[in-house]
Amino acid sequence: MSAPAANIPAANATHLPAASATRANCALYAGIAGLAATVIGLAVSGNVHAVAMSYLVGISYWTTIAIGMLMLVLIHHIFDAGWSVVIRRQFEHGLAAFKWLFVLFLPLVATAFIGGGDTVWPWMNPAHELLHGHGTVATDILYQKKGAFLNVPMFVGATLVFFAVWIWLSARLRKASFAQDTDGSAKWTTMNRKTAAFGIPMNALALTFAAIFWMKSLEYHWFSTMFGVWYFANCIRAALAFGVFIMVWLTARGDYRGILNKNHWHCIGTLGHAFVIFWAYVTFSQYFLIWNANVPEETFWYNLREHGDWYYIGMLILFGHFFVPFLYLLSFRRKSTASGLLPISIWIAGIILVDLCYNILPALKDAHGDPLPFFSLNLLWVAASVIGVGGICVWAYLRSFATSGAKLIPVRDPRITESLTYHE
Repeated sequence: MSAPAANIPAANATHLPAASATRANCALYAGIAGLAATVIGLAVSGNVHAVAMSYLVGISYWTTIAIGMLMLVLIHHIFDAGWSVVIRRQFEHGLAAFKWLFVLFLPLVATAFIGGGDTVWPWMNPAHELLHGHGTVATDILYQKKGAFLNVPMFVGATLVFFAVWIWLSARLRKASFAQDTDGSAKWTTMNRKTAAFGIPMNALALTFAAIFWMKSLEYHWFSTMFGVWYFANCIRAALAFGVFIMVWLTARGDYRGILNKNHWHCIGTLGHAFVIFWAYVTFSQYFLIWNANVPEETFWYNLREHGDWYYIGMLILFGHFFVPFLYLLSFRRKSTASGLLPISIWIAGIILVDLCYNILPALKDAHGDPLPFFSLNLLWVAASVIGVGGICVWAYLRSFATSGAKLIPVRDPRITESLTYHE
């Protein structure tokens, strides 16, 4: 049986107006400019390692958002959710960024084969000298124990698998959802539910090992069993924040007029509030277990981040990542309106970027093995990378929005009427 299309003029729009097409071009130009600035930084900064690490921050940030969007779509289908049907389509457009993120990640993969291989990840070069005269990576007993996992072929192969999983799952979900707009067949809903059943564990494994390879292995002596879950929490929070940005934009320009109501906003706010608490639980558990065990191979990671101005960055994350959004979202009014959710979403999107900097950039160390002070780093290269990769991702979203032929919302989804009339 096919579902009837929702009788909403805005819902049947398939193309961006000229103004939005201009925005897409502006995003593309901004992305190219940011990437060009990053390339220039490699040539003029005198510290290729710092610029490359800044680029890792930028691409990790936008990959975090895309992974979160993919996971939210998968969760929507596995639970056969009704309320989120009207917002799902915008996350599906966001998944178009994965193939471009793959292309943009290739320069980091290439660093494994140039300049000794340790431009970003020290363990890629067996001759890389450890600090304090402790020999080289090749003579390091901890690396020897982890060498079967931390090696260049494994890194390259795993990275290709990660992006293959994300691109393939995204293509399946988008194909079925967009096709349903045309024929209204319930088989597409069934297909996406099946995709979600195996897609959630596949995505969970991919994001966990991606976080380990790309971020945690920067300081390969350290290990944590909570790292993948911490990254998952950030993925969901980042995706929800950018989902709010998209919904506010579409509401302001009139597309979502008559579609979103207070109950939709409340569900988004409540879900975001839940993941604030989840992030705090995971982050505290990681810190407490390491502090309680007091094993030097684990505690050094936090000791480094309590050095210099990184201590204040840690305090900013503690209060900004948890207490500020937790207390803010306790208010029903704030999490039930666009005007209430927008400012805290901006805050969360910013603090997640700081959190990624906190996990990545202390791997840049001075001759004494101390992390370079946060404010001594040329944060211009971080900004350039975030703008460069972000411009391409925003352009990919807008391009999908304009050219995919899909409706604004899934007008023939079996639960579309339930979603349009959703109330708690």
